[in-house]
Amino acid sequence: MPRIAVDDNQRMNLRVPSEAKSRLTRAANLNHVDLTSFVMQAALREADAVIAAAEQIKLSQESYRRVLMLLEDPPEPNGKLLAAAKAIPKSV
Repeated sequence: MPRIAVDDNQRMNLRVPSEAKSRLTRAANLNHVDLTSFVMQAALREADAVIAAAEQIKLSQESYRRVLMLLEDPPEPNGKLLAAAKAIPKSV
């Protein structure tokens, strides 16, 4: 499991092979931005893509139609559902 780094400052240190740093620096220069901005932009784009993919639920067409049908015409609650509903504490 990945460790979550807790740090009070806004620095992040990375060890990067010299060839990779050279490529990143060249790309940053071609974009007319500094290396930090270039890396941040790319990393945040990737982070947003990873988060979006993790938060999406993908359904087949058949499953999508079934979900819509169940939302429009839900089945009658069974005993387990009724028991679970009764077990929910009443809020004051």
